[in-house]
Amino acid sequence: MPPRAVLRRLLPTHLHRPAARHAPRQARPPPSATDEGPLPDPYALLVHDPIDLLSSLWRRAFAHPLPSPFPNLSGYASRLDLWLLSYQRACAHATGTFPPRHAVPLPTLHSLLRLRAAALRRHPAFPWGASTHLLLRSPVDKPSTVPISRRKLEARFSDAPPPFQDRVVQELLLLLLEPVFEPRFSPKSHAFRPGRGPHSAIRSVRSRFAAYLWFVSADLTAVVDGLSPDTILSCVQKAVSDRKVLSLLKSALSAPVRPGSVPPMEKDLDGLTKKRLKRKVLRKSRKKKVLNENEPKPDPYWLRMFFGFAPEQACHVPNYGHCGIISPLLANVCLNELDWWMEEKINQYFCPSKHDSIWKEVGDDGCHNPAWPEFVPSAGKEKTRKMDFLRFGSHVLIGIRGPREDAVEIRRQLMEFCERTFGLRPENSMVEIEHITRGIEFLDHVITRRVIYPTLRYTASGGNIVSEKGVGTLLSVTASLQRCIRHFRKLELVKGDRDPEPLPCSPMLYSGQAHTNSQMNKFLETMADWYRYADNRKKIVGFCAYVIRSSLAKLYAARYRLKSRAKVYKIASRDLSRPLRENTRNDAPEYSDLLRMGLVDFIEGVQFARMSSIPSCDYTPFPRNWVPHHELILQEYIKLQDPKFFLELHKTIKRQEISSPQDDISKMVWYYKVHGVYDDKRSLVGTKELRNGEVINGNKQLLLDT
Repeated sequence: MPPRAVLRRLLPTHLHRPAARHAPRQARPPPSATDEGPLPDPYALLVHDPIDLLSSLWRRAFAHPLPSPFPNLSGYASRLDLWLLSYQRACAHATGTFPPRHAVPLPTLHSLLRLRAAALRRHPAFPWGASTHLLLRSPVDKPSTVPISRRKLEARFSDAPPPFQDRVVQELLLLLLEPVFEPRFSPKSHAFRPGRGPHSAIRSVRSRFAAYLWFVSADLTAVVDGLSPDTILSCVQKAVSDRKVLSLLKSALSAPVRPGSVPPMEKDLDGLTKKRLKRKVLRKSRKKKVLNENEPKPDPYWLRMFFGFAPEQACHVPNYGHCGIISPLLANVCLNELDWWMEEKINQYFCPSKHDSIWKEVGDDGCHNPAWPEFVPSAGKEKTRKMDFLRFGSHVLIGIRGPREDAVEIRRQLMEFCERTFGLRPENSMVEIEHITRGIEFLDHVITRRVIYPTLRYTASGGNIVSEKGVGTLLSVTASLQRCIRHFRKLELVKGDRDPEPLPCSPMLYSGQAHTNSQMNKFLETMADWYRYADNRKKIVGFCAYVIRSSLAKLYAARYRLKSRAKVYKIASRDLSRPLRENTRNDAPEYSDLLRMGLVDFIEGVQFARMSSIPSCDYTPFPRNWVPHHELILQEYIKLQDPKFFLELHKTIKRQEISSPQDDISKMVWYYKVHGVYDDKRSLVGTKELRNGEVINGNKQLLLDT
């Protein structure tokens, strides 16, 4: 056999297939590996709605008793409808568009059947990270028409990204495992979970951390990244007993990973290094890129700017083997052991004091409604000892109301628990103890307190009104201005730390004024929503608006040759809503005429040009036993499906003499049948009239008269 033919047999379909006159076909593996007979008709298997299947799985998972593992996930994993949904989600990630279900061609459905058979077969294991003999090809892969040498082929294999079929299997595992673990997670975990996020974590801090003096801030990133496959599987097996799913997950954790399949870490270059770069390299990096036919469009500039403001606690995403998008879920599964261990420590540590003015009887009554920051009196000798915690990803925040010795003991027990459970001990510098007066930084917000001296008025014995000066604290959650300046410096929009100077927004140099203003308005709206629950929301959003307006003014001054920001503000006004021109010819049409004819775009003014237009902090009540909306709906639905709950609810209504809507409708219908006239007010008292016999006698007299 010639060498070129050997190379073509080894090459995957997206590398070696020549330019053909017909459409490219799906890559087929050797018959001995996957073909176990003729494939069934895929259209006969697509009989269920995947959303209905997932809804039933969520209902079963929330209704299932928690201590026992969830059985029979293979029944859901064998549904071709869910595999097709996973393929659609993977295509949306690869191409940026969600393909309709009826638009998926028949060869792709056959490939999905082969992929399903290979994934659910325990022996041999699923080929994670395969380079050749792919079962399913990405819609963006193009065939290569140029033959290459063996050396280039090996180099391309070593640097090849993870195959598309791995993403499809990961999407399916995520759809199956997420509803199983969600009811088992602690309500104090807020990262990588549906319905929870940084906002729910910040609101929980404001709601539950009002009177704590000492805080233990732990960064367990090194522990999470170093989890072994055996540790992860042992935690998963406590909730999942399906052997096929566990075998597929074990192969994903144990299969070797190529160095090229791991995305490289982005390197941040300092200013001196960037200055040393050649202008040719910078000009090439800023050159406009022409997208391919099926290549997804990049994120808009305002969204990339907002992603640059991501907190350090939210930037790190764990990655285990070939698990990909299910790695954050697996990290939460392992750290869930830490969450419930902390819950036990909270119950053990709670020690109420009758002499304290708060938390006298119960540790967490759930009836507190902190619409505003909670006032905590600080007078008195004895205090109630209480502890609470919150976890966002691999970052743990523990609040303690007690002496510093208790915080030191909790820190020691936390480190020992990590070493005993996960086999890794966090470094001493990653677990710190801080006092509330110093300020604790969490998710780019600073948790601190303000001491206030209110006047307490009360009625003493004898009816005398007594006024006394009290002392107390208010929990303050403010946005970190230094972090905001640091993010702007990273985006090259300001220079300096103490007195930052805005820089021109050079990426928008070739965009029009209308497009530039609209992009920056979207960014400012997103930033105002991000700092929604910060006490200094007006200040921090006002600073962001000042940086954006000054940066755009410098950009417009350079583009339209106006020399200074003052001239730009003089022509375009404070919010840059008036049009700027490059020439001042008298024969040029007015902007209003061009706008009326539809030849130019409407120019939006940059938002938040004045402090009065910036919204204040959102102090919406956040109960301590809060759960996301979708979990409330699931719990209510499961209760209504229980016949015992429905009968008990019906007995309660009858016992309290409360009429149900069905009874009211029956009374109105009966009143209409008797009187022939609809009267909703009198129909509600129809039963009393029927008891007295007045309605029947009146009806007889009416018939005699007619």
